[in-house]
Order: sequence, then C-alpha cells, then structure tokens
Amino acid sequence: MSAGLDARHVRHAFGRAATSYEAHAVLQAEVAGRLMERLDGIELKPARVLDAGCGPGRGSAALRARFADAHVIAADIALPMLRAAKHHAGDPLAFSRIGADVQALPLADASIDLVYSNLCLQWCDDPGLALAEFRRVLRPGGLLLFTTFGPATLHELRSAFATADATPHVSRFIDMHDIGDALIASGFRDPVLERDDFELTYADALTLMRELRAIGATNADEKRQRTLTGKAHLARVVAAYEAFRRDGVLPATYEVVYAQAFAPEPGQPRRTAQGDIASFPIERLRGSRRQRG
Repeated sequence: MSAGLDARHVRHAFGRAATSYEAHAVLQAEVAGRLMERLDGIELKPARVLDAGCGPGRGSAALRARFADAHVIAADIALPMLRAAKHHAGDPLAFSRIGADVQALPLADASIDLVYSNLCLQWCDDPGLALAEFRRVLRPGGLLLFTTFGPATLHELRSAFATADATPHVSRFIDMHDIGDALIASGFRDPVLERDDFELTYADALTLMRELRAIGATNADEKRQRTLTGKAHLARVVAAYEAFRRDGVLPATYEVVYAQAFAPEPGQPRRTAQGDIASFPIERLRGSRRQRG
C-alpha cells in the first residue's frame, strides 16, 4: 500500500516546522481533541502508551494527564519536533521521547497497551507497514486509536495546481475503505472507522500555502517537481483557486478518518517487511508435541 512518498523530505519538512507548528496547527489540535474523546467510552488502564508521530508533544502530555500511572512514549521521525516536545514534557519529564519511524518502531513485541496516533499515518510511504508495526508492539487486546487524512483533503488546491501542470503538488491520501482493509490484513479485530469533513477558509491561496509550510505539510510525493515554482506558474495556480471562492473567502477541505481497533490474541499472522509470519506462545508449541509410545 505504498503512497509514493519521499521519507527524507517528510523528515526535513517537519523538522523545519518544529518551531512554527503549534501556532498554525489549529485543525490538528481540534482533531486531536476529538480523537482523545474517543477514549471516554473505553475501559482502559494502560501501563505503556505510545504517541506515534507525536510532533511537538501536546498529545503526549494529554495522554500522560489522562493516564497518570502510565509510561507514555512520544515518538517522531523529526528530531527537532522531539526537542520542541520537551516543553510539554515538563520537569520532571511527563513522557519519554524517541526518534523513530513508525514503520520500524524500536520497541519490543507486545510491549504497548495503547497506540495513539494523530494525523501521522498519511505521511508514511507504506501506511500498511505502519499498521503492522502498531500491531506488533501492541499486547494482545491492546488498543489502536488513530486519525489520518482521506482523499478529499485539499482537493481544491490539488485541482488548482492541475490547471498549471500534470506534476503532483499535493500529497495523495488513502481512502477510508482501504484503511479498513489494511487493518484487517494486519490482523486487527473489531475495527471501527468514522470520518469528519472540515472546511477551513482563507483570504487567498498563498496564505493557505504558507500555513501548510509552517506545519510541515508540504508536497512529499516522490514524483514532485524538485525545482522552485516560478512566479508565472504560481500566479496561474492562485488564479485557478479563485474559482472556489464564495462569500469572500477560499475554502480548504480536510477529510479526517478516525479509526479504532484491537490487537488480536497471539497466533494470528502478522505482516512484516519480509512477509507474513505467525507467532505462537511457547506453551502452545510445547502442547503440540506428540507423545512417544
């Protein structure tokens, strides 16, 4: 389920945005709050919690406040984000910080009770592999709770760029049904998926573009144009975006997918970078030996 993203670009863009992210990530903060609310109806007393793709750590601090006895681990691919997260960690530190790609987590199997991830999955080149890693580190019965963007996200900006050239300028996002299929393929049970559509408004297209850059959400498509966009080319994009103007403002649509699932009992096949493998408790292997007469 490759998204065709440049991981180095993703790491660099979010690292560069570490100091400006929180001032501009209004939507991300709203979605984080709604994701956290989904824990209200779930009986959960986790010992270890992973905030996968933690950014500057606001969600990690909220998780620590919610689960006061838990060890919260904040993981992010961009080290400047982890440095920024120290502000929310406080003194003494409310949570640990690790530099990690969620597609290859440096954590032991079945070591986490809750994996929480807000708007990170869409920045993975292989979201299916990230889901498989979440499955691997979750203990049996552990909870996965995450959000990601759906394909309607920034469709206005994508359409405006398409009038200027055929090169991708807006990252592609995965359909909710494909996310559900990937959860099942990774072995998760009882998946529940929902979606919200948000519409942010801007005075002009350039303000939207500057905001996306300020939060690190720049075009990471491997086939993107590698040179700077010329003034004439950018002017065509800005003019094309004007077709969406109504009531004096320009809209920017975000399709947000919420997903919840539980890790299965041991013995169910799980995906790895090398293929599918099955794991069994040693007791089951011992119990399967034939007795000799």
